[in-house]
Amino acid sequence: MVGYNLRPRQRNGLVSKQEDPPALESNNTPAKPSKESKPTMGELNRKVQTIIAKSSWWDRYGVDWCIILLSVCALLPIAVLLLRSDDWGPFLIGLSLLGLLHSMIKTKISHLAAHGALCKSKGWNTIWQYLFIEFFGSFSAVSSMDIHLKVHHPYTNIVGLGDSAIWRVPFLPCFTYMFVAPLLLPPLTPVVAMGNLIVDKKFVAAVKCLIVVTCGLVANVWFIMWAGAMTCTKAIICILVYRAPMEIPYIHVNIFQHIGLPMYSRENHPPRLQLMCNGALNLTRAPIINWFFGHSLVDCHVEHHLFPTLSDNMCAKVKPVVKEYILGHGLPYQEEEYWDRLKLFVKKYKELMVNAPPITEFIGIQ
Repeated sequence: MVGYNLRPRQRNGLVSKQEDPPALESNNTPAKPSKESKPTMGELNRKVQTIIAKSSWWDRYGVDWCIILLSVCALLPIAVLLLRSDDWGPFLIGLSLLGLLHSMIKTKISHLAAHGALCKSKGWNTIWQYLFIEFFGSFSAVSSMDIHLKVHHPYTNIVGLGDSAIWRVPFLPCFTYMFVAPLLLPPLTPVVAMGNLIVDKKFVAAVKCLIVVTCGLVANVWFIMWAGAMTCTKAIICILVYRAPMEIPYIHVNIFQHIGLPMYSRENHPPRLQLMCNGALNLTRAPIINWFFGHSLVDCHVEHHLFPTLSDNMCAKVKPVVKEYILGHGLPYQEEEYWDRLKLFVKKYKELMVNAPPITEFIGIQ
């Protein structure tokens, strides 16, 4: 049972009473509340919709497609060339480039596809979901929708629902969880996908997922065999090796941006705007991760949670307006550097990743 302090305290623009959470270091202090009307999601939405209405197709979708195509065209030919090298150095560089490209497909592109942020057409977005999430990413598109869109986003930092508990593995020590266990994700990803569908009794979706994922893996193995002139066994080993390293920052991003922030019960939580301001955090100064994972997952995560259907470029475009509105009304706009967050989680691993999170009791907005 979670206990609460008897004296209420003001925290992040909310009047609340709670257990003392792990100390969080943040460079952002809420500005003095505006003398205007109280902040509402509707008012902020009108400001953002004005920007969207004035934005071209290039802003809404073109920039992200350009980043994707530029990365593929620049890195893939070099990676293929290096894979054919007889020297270990160039060969490993080639594998690393393939790993970066795969992380972009698995993370940035799949995430945008899941939110319908790659194009305006619903039909094409469905195609992109199955292509990038299942064929290239080896996960289930249906499970992605169930876990991410139907639970995590509507119930961000609500205990028992969108509290990111799925990422907790309490029996693993800090170093193992933070830097070793993520390397096992490539072979586990399709297994977890199938397990989720079977547990949910979505057998038709499981069969479809199995077919698409298998076709994707076979195509991947064939490509590596051709590119590196190697046997099937060596190709499979290479795929597992180059997919693994970027899983480490992938795990970090998923836990840094929500765990350690205020958590609420389903029956007692603030309105959407205040919930997202308190429950999401942007990661700064991580340019490589930002390029391959995308703005919406890294340095514009607050904007993404407020407006989840926006593309990465649009999240970056509306960021100044969103930040100004939030801080101008005395709400927290949470940003921390990736490395500061990493040091915090290593230092306070037990409090953040092992112990049950303290629950913030929402009383009202001042």
